[in-house]
Amino acid sequence: MAYINQDDKKRIAANLKPILKRYGVKGTLSIRNHSTIVLTVKSGKIDFFADYGDREDARKFGIDVNPYWFHEHFVGKSKEFLAKAFAALKSADWYDESDIQTDYFNTAYYFRVNIGKWNKPYTLES
Repeated sequence: MAYINQDDKKRIAANLKPILKRYGVKGTLSIRNHSTIVLTVKSGKIDFFADYGDREDARKFGIDVNPYWFHEHFVGKSKEFLAKAFAALKSADWYDESDIQTDYFNTAYYFRVNIGKWNKPYTLES
């Protein structure tokens, strides 16, 4: 059963902080339903939208990054940052022994990355 607590969040935050600083990005970590750790990227020097294909809906409502396909959708600095961010999000003894063919799901916890929010878009800093 997926479960994450505040101690795990602190360990992830310690691993994530240098990555955010290195790329000039500001973000917050939160826990959703005691099962998912969420990194919300609020502002920074990386132009995620240009690296995502510059879609207008993404600029308006933000991007919910797919952790399994981000390398197909992003290029450049965005792709590099996301790879390191996802690695940091998995740093609290994460495992995944799920087998979808037998409808068996066993993972330490789930993780998500959002670029901006629907009500507060990502701000590109110069």
